[in-house]
Formats: sequence, structure tokens, C-alpha cells
Amino acid sequence: MLEIDYTLFIQIANFLFLLIVLNIILYRPIRNILRQRGTEMESIEHKIAELEDRAADHSYELEESMARARREGSEQKEGLRHDGLEEEKGMMREAAGKAGDKIEQARKEIEQKLAAARRSLESEVDVFSRQLAEKILGRSV
Repeated sequence: MLEIDYTLFIQIANFLFLLIVLNIILYRPIRNILRQRGTEMESIEHKIAELEDRAADHSYELEESMARARREGSEQKEGLRHDGLEEEKGMMREAAGKAGDKIEQARKEIEQKLAAARRSLESEVDVFSRQLAEKILGRSV
């Protein structure tokens, strides 16, 4: 059977001494390292959360600026298109006006040439009619 004597107390003292020594040499440093690692992990997780928030903010700002740039580009495009159409209309009006002026000038030239041809023919009508009459009659008139 089990006898309780002084060796039991030596074994208990030995166990407690070993427990204290292991606690000082082994367990405390390991617990400190685990505690430090835990705080580092928490700070890293906190930094990760901050960086994710900043990334989301930057992403939102980027999308907003892209949308704004698209709107401004579209407005500029429409403005340029409108300006181009107005310029085209002005050029068409100018071309139509020039064409109308050229047509009017050509009509005046034709009328002047026609009038000059009539005058020259009117002056020569007497000569032609005399020659025609002489040929028809066969004698001089």
C-alpha cells in the first residue's frame, strides 16, 4: 500500500520547484511571445481595415472623377458638335450667297451680251434686209 512519509513532501517540493522553474524559463517567455504576437496581429488587422477603407474611398473617388470626366467629355463633344453644325450652316449660307451672286453676275453678263448682240444685229438688219431684197428682186434697191 501507499505509505505517507517525508519523501512525499520532497516529491511535492520537487514538483513545485520544477513548476516554478519551468514557469520562469519556459512558460512566461512563450506567453509573452504569444501576447506580443496577438497585439501585433491586432495592429496589423487594424492597419488592414484602415487600408481597405482608404482603398474603398479612393475607388469611390476614382469612379466619381471618371463619371465627371465622362460627363464633361460628353458636354464638350456636344458643344463642339453644335459649334460644327453652326459653322457648317454659316458656310452653307455663305456658299449659297456666293453662288447666288455668281448666278446673278452670269445673268447680267448674258443680258449684256444679248443686248450687245441685239444692237449689233439691229444695226446690221438694214444691210441684211437690203442684200436680201436685192437677191430676191435681182436688182439693187
